[in-house]
Amino acid sequence: MKDSLYRIIKRIIDVIGSLIGMIVFSPTIMAIIIAIKLDDGQEIIFKQKRVGKDGKEFMMYKFRSMIPNAHAKRNQLMDLNQTGGPIFKIQNDPRMTKVGAFLRAHSLDEIPQFINVLKGDMSMVGPRPALPEEVEEYTDAELARLQVLPGLTGLWQVSGRSNLTYQEMISLDIAYIEDKNIILDLIIILKTVLQMFTPSKSGAF
Repeated sequence: MKDSLYRIIKRIIDVIGSLIGMIVFSPTIMAIIIAIKLDDGQEIIFKQKRVGKDGKEFMMYKFRSMIPNAHAKRNQLMDLNQTGGPIFKIQNDPRMTKVGAFLRAHSLDEIPQFINVLKGDMSMVGPRPALPEEVEEYTDAELARLQVLPGLTGLWQVSGRSNLTYQEMISLDIAYIEDKNIILDLIIILKTVLQMFTPSKSGAF
């Protein structure tokens, strides 16, 4: 009963939070759309297949922050990976556009994921959705991340952001899943909003 109530309240927070977010950020969204178009004239929204709760795949949305076909060029930069594990992330990524670097630093590229939250593919708070190839490398312990909906933000994003090691990220995700509650979700959301005004060199999330 307690878990059912948590899921109901969490869903209400997800719907209300994502709607408020889209309204509050509507002027920013228009500015980002114009900036991306003026930057290189390429597509505005980046779509990528991710793995959600119970291994269900879905299409995740972001404002495009990299050059077209950036993911296909990742193998050429693998030796620069600074995160470890199956996650790939480097500072000053040469695939990043000028506008994209600003969006990443303030996590503004994640705004379209409010749509994923409204659709029920994601939640406001939870582990970040992984790529299918990342999940293929998961250990049994890491597969626990798939027990809940992936989140727009999460515990590790407000506990060190991109400065954490891969194992620290996983440990914080598992800790969130084991201790999840509405108060914790609200604290993470509040900290995330505050962190948006503290730029990260490699992007917050």
